[in-house]
Amino acid sequence: MNDQFTGTHPRAVARAPEPRWPAALAVLAAAALHFVLPRSIVVGPPWIVLGTVALLILSSVYARKRHAWRANELLSYAALAALTLALFFGLIGLLYALPRRLEPAAAMLRSAAVLWVTNVLVFAGWYWRLDGGGPNARDRRDAHERGAFLFPQMILPDADAAMIPVDATLPAPAWRPGFVDYLFLAFNTSTAFSPTDVPVLSRWAKGMMMIQSVISFTSVAVIVARAVNIL
Repeated sequence: MNDQFTGTHPRAVARAPEPRWPAALAVLAAAALHFVLPRSIVVGPPWIVLGTVALLILSSVYARKRHAWRANELLSYAALAALTLALFFGLIGLLYALPRRLEPAAAMLRSAAVLWVTNVLVFAGWYWRLDGGGPNARDRRDAHERGAFLFPQMILPDADAAMIPVDATLPAPAWRPGFVDYLFLAFNTSTAFSPTDVPVLSRWAKGMMMIQSVISFTSVAVIVARAVNIL
């Protein structure tokens, strides 16, 4: 799913690379949310998840600055994998604690909501990292014409025309997705249990979206169950 890079910069066109900080911020936020969860459904102390993810992200940033593109990708995968494992552990712990009343009702409601938000952030990171070969591969292209998702801008002519002043003589730049586009996709998947306005083309993406929907549905079911029980 990813292009192989050597020591040269992956971009083949003269345009700014895709910003990485929104994805890094989202991943760190997902890791920090573990401080809100009860100790019974967290993998060890909360700082372990945040510290591990932060170390991997910083290492991936350093690898990118050194033009070690493959190392940058692997470290980013590792950060997302650590968060995904923590998410699954938290969901299993929540389902285990719910019928046994190991935590107060308010703690269960808060935990389910936190896991729902974490689910959105984690899968947004995966979609952003994997679609079209990842951000390093997308930086090589002038336009995003092929990937796991069919964004509306990919089939609209001059999708970025609004970004160019009216009196400009330069042509409108070709459209490429950013992290917010994948965050919107992940949010819709967790709320509507469907991709809404973005058709899914790849089988791996369909599989991941089914997993995300199941996690979201489980979290919402726990919230509803506890709310009804409290009433």
